[in-house]
Amino acid sequence: MSTTDDTTPAIHDPTNIRQPSLKERWWHIMDTWKVGIIPLPLFVLAGVLIAIDCISGKLRSDIVVMVATLAFFGFACGEFGKRLPVIGKIGAAAICATFIPSAMVYYGLLPDVVVESTTRFYKSTNILYLYICCIIVGSIMSMNRTVLIQGFLRIFFPMLCGEIVGMLVGMGVGIALGLEPFQIFFFIILPIMAGGVGEGAIPLSIGYATLLHMDQGVALGRVLPMVMLGSLTAIIISGCLNQFGKRFPHLTGEGQLMPDSANVEATPAQPTLSGKMDVTTIACGALLAVLLYMLGMLGHELIGLPAPVGMLFIAVLVKLCNLVSPRLLEGSQVVYRFFQTSVTYPILFAVGVAITPWQELVNAFTISNLLVIVSTVSALVATGFMVGKKIGMYPIDVAIISCCQSGQGGTGDVAILTAGNRMSLMPFAQIATRIGGAINVSVSLLILGNFLV
Repeated sequence: MSTTDDTTPAIHDPTNIRQPSLKERWWHIMDTWKVGIIPLPLFVLAGVLIAIDCISGKLRSDIVVMVATLAFFGFACGEFGKRLPVIGKIGAAAICATFIPSAMVYYGLLPDVVVESTTRFYKSTNILYLYICCIIVGSIMSMNRTVLIQGFLRIFFPMLCGEIVGMLVGMGVGIALGLEPFQIFFFIILPIMAGGVGEGAIPLSIGYATLLHMDQGVALGRVLPMVMLGSLTAIIISGCLNQFGKRFPHLTGEGQLMPDSANVEATPAQPTLSGKMDVTTIACGALLAVLLYMLGMLGHELIGLPAPVGMLFIAVLVKLCNLVSPRLLEGSQVVYRFFQTSVTYPILFAVGVAITPWQELVNAFTISNLLVIVSTVSALVATGFMVGKKIGMYPIDVAIISCCQSGQGGTGDVAILTAGNRMSLMPFAQIATRIGGAINVSVSLLILGNFLV
């Protein structure tokens, strides 16, 4: 009777390799073939169901149907932008997710029922503010207290220097092109730094209508395209800065403003994700963000401070005073990461459909306007980069915050930080956009009303 030595290595026989079963092949497709974050089979199923609803003319605007609709179109546009050669690496995904839907609406390429349902859902739910509050609160709760204080104290100086230099450069370029100084400043440069549409372009148009005795619709039509082009320029620059940071990693903190933050973040005071949270902890993290935003809304009614800014200050106070437990901080971080990963492109698609007028953007594409806008935003960002480096901050991350000074409000911040892969900077972006824009609009209208009219 013969025996086989168990220590003898077995001869490798390629024919003995087990072929994956049909079930395993299907699972492989589900796990690896994706459009954005959506498995390809689910993406196809969503497209078929949306097409059926569109053909029947009954695409509902409730949250269940809209989750599928916005995810389908948003991730499709984002994936298309990511796969574009060269520009796919400098923010094309955020640009495509915002402006392709706007163009499709204008040229009638998007079914009317999709446009109507998306617009109704976006305007009736204020879904953007839910997104922003979860991003702001989650990013603040994930910061170290020391870094948070240092970042907020130092970020104002690069912002101020950037605005001054940006305005001077923009004025110089405009005058060199033969444009009227009054028109350059009040109808090109100021709208770029006004803080977006709701907090910038609309108050500006109201002020211009009163002080310059012009129709508000006409004023808004001249101001709004500059806001959009400034934001588009900032998105592209932010994407370029992200790539620049990959080539020169010593210039970036990958979402941290302070060079010493890597050491500070390792201290026991900074909670890290343990991976042992239950569903209730995550739910409480989401509820914390919502309640802080409601406090911000209350502050808006009492003192007129924009709700996102009020919420931001309250969240910082909560963090600095250790008013919530480390476990709840973890829940807030998970909520932040969920919204950053899963909701960004659907939100940008809704913004493109509901509030981004394609024709006004195209009409503003004149050589003189573009040169003034690009030079203004570039000078603003370059100044933020250099000043940030000079005062001991990560220059690329400071420069991306400077990009947000010329963003299209909250939606612009989302697109800019998405292009720059720095969503953790949202609290500082809100300061740059909301507070900086409000100061610019208020001071400029005060000057216009008392000295120039």
